[in-house]
Amino acid sequence: MSAKKETLGKTVGVVVAVCLVCSIIVSGAAVGLRELQQANAALDRQSNILAAAGLLGEAKTKKEIGIVYDARVVERFVNLATGEYVANPAEGELKPYDMYGRVSKAPETSTKAEGSPAGFSRRANVASIFLIKDEVGVVSRIILPVHGSGLWDLMFGFLALDSDGHTIRELIFYQHKETPGLGGEIQNPEWQAKWNGKQLFSNGDVAIEVNKGDNRDDQYAVDALSGATLTSNGVENTLQYWAGDNGYGNYLKKQSWKS
Repeated sequence: MSAKKETLGKTVGVVVAVCLVCSIIVSGAAVGLRELQQANAALDRQSNILAAAGLLGEAKTKKEIGIVYDARVVERFVNLATGEYVANPAEGELKPYDMYGRVSKAPETSTKAEGSPAGFSRRANVASIFLIKDEVGVVSRIILPVHGSGLWDLMFGFLALDSDGHTIRELIFYQHKETPGLGGEIQNPEWQAKWNGKQLFSNGDVAIEVNKGDNRDDQYAVDALSGATLTSNGVENTLQYWAGDNGYGNYLKKQSWKS
């Protein structure tokens, strides 16, 4: 009987030891990979911003992406209620400011998006925006992060405007769960190209639409995606919200990047 107890005790001891060793290995790997994961996330964001700026072709390697980004992109922070620039809300913190993180959910750092057709309940009070500067330091494009509901979930992207604040140059969605071959065509370069030169506003009002049919000659409309009505509606609702007064509307009216 004592031998059986001794055997059971050894078995339990071995199992506990193995579990502890595995826990230490997993924890160590997680800590060790965290820096790499953060670096990859930053590189991905930089790549998408450069793509929206029309500059990704200038960078052939990961190192060059960082060099072009640092030379041409300036991140600013905007109070969406006033349209004014503010200090970096994450100044002094270990992680960069994330307008889609906890700040977009906490009542003290976010605002209810009541009645928003874009399909989310709250948005951060302060948004990150990205100014693209040319070789002499003049702002040539403004990159605005946007997000809104598609068919299955939220779609995240960047809207690139000329320095006039209303001419669209790029609309790039980098994260979504839309159906491949249908709503997933928001990432098709041919559809993305249809946005170039379209106008966001007409007489001060948000005018951009996504309609069925041929809209090549309509400066305020882009062709809807075939077989993806809800995704197309989601894109239109996303831009209607973020270009309006509850989004970047106040900032775009001030055109602070020109001062």
